[in-house]
Amino acid sequence: MSREVVLRRGSLTLRPLRRSDEAEWMAVRSKNYAWLRPWEANMPPGRPQVSASFPAYVRRERGRWKARTAFSMVIEWEGALVGRVSVHAIEWGAQCGGSIGYWIAEDHAGRGIVPRSVAMMSEYAFGEGLHRLEIALRPDNSASHRVVQKLGFRAEGLRAKYLYIDGAWRDHAVFALTAEEPREGPFWDPSF
Repeated sequence: MSREVVLRRGSLTLRPLRRSDEAEWMAVRSKNYAWLRPWEANMPPGRPQVSASFPAYVRRERGRWKARTAFSMVIEWEGALVGRVSVHAIEWGAQCGGSIGYWIAEDHAGRGIVPRSVAMMSEYAFGEGLHRLEIALRPDNSASHRVVQKLGFRAEGLRAKYLYIDGAWRDHAVFALTAEEPREGPFWDPSF
């Protein structure tokens, strides 16, 4: 990444993770551990656990951005780090697609921050040349179902035992949006 990409809309800012974010990142992640645990993928038993220092984590993210295999950003609301949104597993060539993932701190959930963040990140990814974006979510994650509904991602089906989360392989419903599909509603409006 030759220059840092920063996306802004009102009180919402999306930007890459910085080394200077370490204390705030660790505090938000620690405070929200129980809130996020049922939804975040992790390594299954018997597989090497990935751990790295925070500076190494930031370097790895910047390397993925430079290689154009992931666009990952922190979510700031009114200047405070409150979450994360990313397009990862980017494939170019004939596919030109990626998967969107996100999380939000519990005390900021339900405010429309995630749908706005996903819309902004989607517009950025489409502008960079991606054609198709997908969101895979657990069928019992009602908050994420509301996000895809608000943004008009269409249901594509179920991936059985798709990701290892919270001690078991979990099914995921898949939703997608392509660059040429209409993007309507207030969350897509730049003035929102």
